[in-house]
Amino acid sequence: MNLDWQVCSRARLSRDARFDGKFFIGVLTSRVYCRSICPAPTAKEKNVRYYPSAAAAAEAGFRPCLRCRPECSPGTPAWLGTSNTVSRALRLIDESALEDGGVEVLAERLGVGSRHLRRLFLQHLGATPSAVAHTRRLHFAKKLIDETRLPMTQVAMASGFGCVRRFNAAIRKVYHRTPTRIRRLVRQKIVQPENQYLFRLRFRSPYDWQGMLAFLAPRATPGVEAVENGVYRRSISLNGSDGHFEVALDEKDSALIARVQFGDPRSLFFITERIRAMFDLNADWVTIVRALRTDPVLVGPVEARRGLRVPGCWNGFELATRAILCQQIRVKGATVLAGRLVSAFGRKFSAASGLSHVFPEPAALANANLTSIGLPGARAETIQALARAVCSGQLSFDRIVDSDAFLTQLCEIPGIGKWTAQYVAMRALREPDAFPCGDLGLLHALNLGTARALEQRSEAWRPWRAYAAMYLWSIASKSKARGAGPLSPTVPKLSLKRTASQQAVSAAM
Repeated sequence: MNLDWQVCSRARLSRDARFDGKFFIGVLTSRVYCRSICPAPTAKEKNVRYYPSAAAAAEAGFRPCLRCRPECSPGTPAWLGTSNTVSRALRLIDESALEDGGVEVLAERLGVGSRHLRRLFLQHLGATPSAVAHTRRLHFAKKLIDETRLPMTQVAMASGFGCVRRFNAAIRKVYHRTPTRIRRLVRQKIVQPENQYLFRLRFRSPYDWQGMLAFLAPRATPGVEAVENGVYRRSISLNGSDGHFEVALDEKDSALIARVQFGDPRSLFFITERIRAMFDLNADWVTIVRALRTDPVLVGPVEARRGLRVPGCWNGFELATRAILCQQIRVKGATVLAGRLVSAFGRKFSAASGLSHVFPEPAALANANLTSIGLPGARAETIQALARAVCSGQLSFDRIVDSDAFLTQLCEIPGIGKWTAQYVAMRALREPDAFPCGDLGLLHALNLGTARALEQRSEAWRPWRAYAAMYLWSIASKSKARGAGPLSPTVPKLSLKRTASQQAVSAAM
């Protein structure tokens, strides 16, 4: 990744928050690396160097700044200036893929040699995969030290160091302080209840939080999710343990406040990374809308909904099941069915704020009598087939390397077509260019008659078509609210052999 030092210099001197996380500043005199918004006195240009990632700055011999806390930056967008191989590798590293065998196994999964993968990382991020993973692990450990009261032994385990000795040595080497001394400097006044953690997850402004909640609220599965008073809550299950979290906006700090209640601190890194993905916190909205503003239809919505993001999901299987429920009916009806599904087959869960169940595991739905909750037979068979494919290992929503191959496998399940697959790619796989071109809401928003015409129109929006879809759905929703007529025509009765075009009912309905 080639950095324009003049752009970096202007961003540094103006402390421009839009560049936070896009590059890091190494200060030769103090040997620390900082974010573009660091409040420390501005160093002379001759005394600074610019790096495309925190790992690159660390590899060059700089240590993290204690004032601006690089571990709290919004994150470098995985798709910004990198190849698909690097983007997918970063996603796998976020899911702890290196713990299964190191760089060699990671490279094998990506279909490249380990030396070539290292070259790609050095080219685009300025550091090797191992260095990137180590820096992320170190940053998360620092975050746990600063923002939680976990004992240091648990911090060491939660951040992936494996033992306290390695953890202490790494912290002391990088920060020139012991973990205990770093925590003492923070002077935390609020002590969280047992097994409860509070994290501030930062993003680059603008961020349309109300738009995010407006999308999630009607799709919130009763008993599993809730959206109330500007707060999103949901139950979660991970590695045999249950818990829940809630997320709200911190308007003063350009961050989301995430409160996590979970018994196993070793899962905290995965949980916080999944929350970041759910709420699309790494996105760079300013870069994205440059391509979208070229279309006259999108100019108005882009200006009206600044900072619109693509909502992700907690669990890919859950989202795919929900997408199947939404076929041929509106969101409200699908939400009712989802609530019945959870009540009948989900595991009971006791938590505050109306969270009563955990979403059913694939094994619970593989042979369940889904028609008993009022689900049409065809859709019941589709959900069962999906669940069986996951249980047998034929299909996995975890650590996906090749999105196209995964979506092809998904479409082989009877009853799942291109619309469902692309919707899953948008929200579960976090593919920024995914686009359900058969969606009726998108067609109506542009007054187009065929999916092929919409596909051709969407070429100008690459590689941000998922964001274009979100803006087009907002147009469709406004048209519906003004009484412009129904978004979907009457559709024939479902069958297992229905076509993708028959499945295409707008996610905006």
